[in-house]
Amino acid sequence: MNRSHLMTVIAGPCVLEDDSLSFEIAEELKRQTSGLPIELTFKASFDKANRSSIDGFRGPGMEEGLRMLARVRDKTGLPLLTDFHTPEQAETVAEVVDFLQVPAFLCRQTDMIVAGASAALKHGRRLNVKKGQFLAPWDAKNIVEKVRAVETKIQKTPPRTDWFCLTERGTSFGYNTLVVDMSSFQCMQQYGAPVIHDATHSIQTPGGGPGGKSTGGKREYLEVLARAAIAAGADGIFLECHPRPEKAKSDGPNALPLEHVGTFLRQLLEIHALVRGQPKLLAGMSK
Repeated sequence: MNRSHLMTVIAGPCVLEDDSLSFEIAEELKRQTSGLPIELTFKASFDKANRSSIDGFRGPGMEEGLRMLARVRDKTGLPLLTDFHTPEQAETVAEVVDFLQVPAFLCRQTDMIVAGASAALKHGRRLNVKKGQFLAPWDAKNIVEKVRAVETKIQKTPPRTDWFCLTERGTSFGYNTLVVDMSSFQCMQQYGAPVIHDATHSIQTPGGGPGGKSTGGKREYLEVLARAAIAAGADGIFLECHPRPEKAKSDGPNALPLEHVGTFLRQLLEIHALVRGQPKLLAGMSK
């Protein structure tokens, strides 16, 4: 199947907890999505550097985390995504994973964008930059321009036309609340990069957990917002999932129970196909 017709799906636990759980999730994701017209990438963080509390579980760290991720790929064959947190980490991460990610809080850091783009192009990888919750959709133009400047400077042929993606994860709206502007997908796509909807981080309530020591979540809104985002033209979906969300060491309140992933993606694919088959009636009209 032509890859351009596949929906990008980035799924996995928020943070690497142990090998057993990583294998369980990756193998179940592969089983549930077998035969679907998607491009599945397994995601997990080796370090949650922005935890609300000093006592929050951060993960195994980069060295062991990359080894754990490599073992997942060896066992399942799935491509990998993880985030990096300093420019110096980009090169090492790119040697292992297929998809590097710049976290939302770091999306304006020029050194992060340049390092990520450079490492991705050098190793034939992809780059995903999460638009920070403090940015307007049109501010993503500056992120895109930084990435394209790296392309021009190093003159390295990208591994694919969609090697660089943006992800919409909501915008801060008052205290402990995020809102997804559905027009943001079309707005950011005009800058020439695919835009993915972060279905689980966009339903977070930052700092909204008990005593302000953790992030809460409104899982009841996950399905409706994800469906709306795909209907609004999002190119793919990012979602964190866990077989036992109530026991997850990070972001459990907004994680999708693992058992529902396949069914949910089938629902989204129906919307995705319908939207792609409809002409834009206002295409070409002046603003």
